[in-house]
Amino acid sequence: MPLLGSLRAGPEVRGRRLRRGVYLLPSMFTLANMFCGYACIVYAMRGEFETAAPFIGIAVVLDMLDGRIARMTGTTSAFGLEFDSLADVISFGVAPVVLTYAWGLAPLGRVGWAAGFIFLTAGAIRLARFNIQATSDKRYFVGMPIPAAAAVPASTVYLYPFGLHDYTSALPALALMLVPAVLMVSTIRFRSFKTIDWRARRSYQILLALAVGLVSVATHPRPTLAVIAYSYLCSAFVEMAVARMRRRGTAVPGGVQPEAVAEGAPPISEERAE
Repeated sequence: MPLLGSLRAGPEVRGRRLRRGVYLLPSMFTLANMFCGYACIVYAMRGEFETAAPFIGIAVVLDMLDGRIARMTGTTSAFGLEFDSLADVISFGVAPVVLTYAWGLAPLGRVGWAAGFIFLTAGAIRLARFNIQATSDKRYFVGMPIPAAAAVPASTVYLYPFGLHDYTSALPALALMLVPAVLMVSTIRFRSFKTIDWRARRSYQILLALAVGLVSVATHPRPTLAVIAYSYLCSAFVEMAVARMRRRGTAVPGGVQPEAVAEGAPPISEERAE
């Protein structure tokens, strides 16, 4: 009878029932992302940091692919957005905290697990804010993205997988949790690569630079991945400094703006113009 009832139902009813399902292609990448976070936690609890840390890097790649594939194939959905956020909490929130705690925060006792909880809380806030916040400039993220924040401790652990075993040597590990946590909930703008047009023609030098990057990752993965993670962390501050220098360079000495002089308007101070 239930089968006959479903066959007799109109196309609108059958359409609503079909939409209750999920799009498999992007969900598979999200599921693989979540598996990488789980695998990182398992290996970190075993003390196998050299094996655990790369799983976060793989999760970063999968996280970039699932959203792009969903947009390219027209399979975006509210379920996919929520599923991706929950997977990110595990892969880029819980996993790097457990990894860093087992690697170097444990000797700090309560201070160590408190720092880890701050990172986890900041990551959850960052994801929630991203889901509800509408940004007019798609070129930038407001606050450091949680995958990039998780890459900082993960690349550090992968670079030095031997662990920190006493209180004094473990103190720098606090920065691996607290600095990305503050940046995630800040209003500092970080460059987004979602707006890159991959179909546009580019210079041959870019292809050469990509080849150099691939060779570096293949031959020296530990320092290369650490440089990439920390370079992205510092990139926002570099862009802020460059933008401030440009604004100062375009201002006329004495605080008078060129537009104000041309129109006969009263001078505007440099501080107000910013």
